[in-house]
Amino acid sequence: MSADTAPPRNQTPATATAALSLTAVAAPVATAVRRPWILMYHSVSDPAHDPYGITVSPDRLDLQLRWLRARGLTGVSVAALLRACAQGRGRGLVGLTFDDGYADFADGALPVLRRHDCTATLFVLPGRLGGDNAWDPDGPRRPLIDEAGIRTAVAAGTEIASHGLYHVDLTRLDDDALREETLRSRAWLREVTGRDPEGFCYPYGTVDGRVASAVRSAGYAYGCAIRPPAGLGGPYALPRTHISQADRAVRLWAKRAGHRAGLR
Repeated sequence: MSADTAPPRNQTPATATAALSLTAVAAPVATAVRRPWILMYHSVSDPAHDPYGITVSPDRLDLQLRWLRARGLTGVSVAALLRACAQGRGRGLVGLTFDDGYADFADGALPVLRRHDCTATLFVLPGRLGGDNAWDPDGPRRPLIDEAGIRTAVAAGTEIASHGLYHVDLTRLDDDALREETLRSRAWLREVTGRDPEGFCYPYGTVDGRVASAVRSAGYAYGCAIRPPAGLGGPYALPRTHISQADRAVRLWAKRAGHRAGLR
């Protein structure tokens, strides 16, 4: 699918109904569970040249998931985590997210997730499918997932969600461009996967009230940030814990404690 080719942007009645039902599922989360623990990954490959600290090796991901499993924790998609929390079944579940939709998710992350009986959410950029991370000026060029890779991830039980179209700071966009990033990316992913994506991830983790409102209006059930600004909470401003190659047992303990204390 070309980045210059857009599917119809108007929702059908069935799509609108689905969007309302997704929002209804997410609505109790803000009161049922204030801070579900959600881990943030990016690329799973060789971390030798990684100026942004966003790459973990498959072996390190394996160690981190073994650490979780040894403590009775299971990694799941954000959609599954929020549904479980809303139903009072969230204990023992941790959200696993992979930002930017790197192509190495299929070979680097999926085998490790399967080994530990975990699932995850992959946030992809429909406007850059099959491209690379051109938004990183100092980082190595890393290929991004294409449509075939997305279908492979879906078949393995991965939740596919939107990271916007092109990886831009949404808080700097005007209203028309913001609608493109939220609505158009949702429609493109629906074409690829055959289903409406439930989740949205704010590029760079930046979000404000206007952006969160646009994501909700576009029909998403939740939005993931990193550290949302004070006063912005609920299912459209979910905080996450960044995980890096440096995170082994002691650091994971500290990050889990920080999350429980509301620091991360």
